[in-house]
Amino acid sequence: MRATSTLRLRRPALSPRVLGGSLLLTAAALGAIAAGQGLAFVPQKAIEGPLTLANFVKGTTDCFDRSKRPPLAVVDTHLHVRPFGGPPIPFPELTKMLRQNGVLFANLYGIGQRLPVQSPCTYYLNCPGEPALPSLKSDFSNAQNSLDYKESDMKLVLSMTFPDLSKADEVLPQMTLLDKEYPGMFRWMGEVNLVKQALFNNGHKAVPAEAIASWQPFMEQLQKRNIPIAIHSDLGNDKEPKKYIPLMEEVLRRYPNNRIVWMHLGLSKELTSVDPREHIQLLESYLRRYPNLSYDISWRVLYDQMFKDPAKRDLYVAFMNRWPSRFIPGTDFVAAAGKTEQVYREELAVTSSILARVNNEAYRRIALGQNYFDLAGLDAVSPPICGR
Repeated sequence: MRATSTLRLRRPALSPRVLGGSLLLTAAALGAIAAGQGLAFVPQKAIEGPLTLANFVKGTTDCFDRSKRPPLAVVDTHLHVRPFGGPPIPFPELTKMLRQNGVLFANLYGIGQRLPVQSPCTYYLNCPGEPALPSLKSDFSNAQNSLDYKESDMKLVLSMTFPDLSKADEVLPQMTLLDKEYPGMFRWMGEVNLVKQALFNNGHKAVPAEAIASWQPFMEQLQKRNIPIAIHSDLGNDKEPKKYIPLMEEVLRRYPNNRIVWMHLGLSKELTSVDPREHIQLLESYLRRYPNLSYDISWRVLYDQMFKDPAKRDLYVAFMNRWPSRFIPGTDFVAAAGKTEQVYREELAVTSSILARVNNEAYRRIALGQNYFDLAGLDAVSPPICGR
């Protein structure tokens, strides 16, 4: 009989032996674990049937078999439950859409900008000149829906979408109002707009750089509560690709201790000519300098402009593999009445498509939600990936 047995990571056929109550690992395996490159042991069997919350509890040993499941995110960290104007998809219908597509965890965004109540529009781009301004309406509605329709088989996180970042003195009083009406229910802030060029025809302007210093009171409160803030901040446009970069740099410089999520990798429909290598180099420089920064890879614009092209896509895959703990996925679906489950399914498939290419560690952390759980403070643990 052999005196010892070693453990090989990510090999499904081997099972480690336990001698004297201790598990013996090779030096290489220990090094891989210390570096976050692998799991401590190969789980015994693959999860069968649809995923449930039971697969995301601490200590689970069943594994997720990527070869037998579609590469779709099980978390939607960027879901607009309310539209800009008009009626939404009824809340029970929307949660049914999530279930039908295997989404177990979601951020319930309202919409940061509401069109006037008398407006017939549901989408701001169809109504230039109509003001689309921050409001508390959606946040109240989302909170009440989450109470009226309790969903025991999924975990939903409420997000504060009301802040007008150019009027920082209004943010804390409105946070206090939400606390009074719905105590302890909001665990996220965003999507809030630092600069969103698509809204310029609807009354939005870039937040002045000098106004960012006035955020300190509410940013301190967010830090105290461990609440992340998700910010939409365009890098620039085709005429001036780097025009607005200084705004986000000022936010990161002033608030390095806040957990900040930069939406859409800073991309937008107004910026179509960015070089992917230069873009990644810029984003990576911020990850090195600001440990509390993460990136949101939601919105099909990223696919249409970057990820659809295999040469560009592979650069972003390598980027995510280098920084697996710094990305979260989402659809950026806006739940306007009349949208069908098929529309949501397509958005989920398109925005998840790049995840089919990332390595196991990145897949577990992004598609299976561990990064999101860590940011939102959820009591959930993503299952390990089956060895291959």
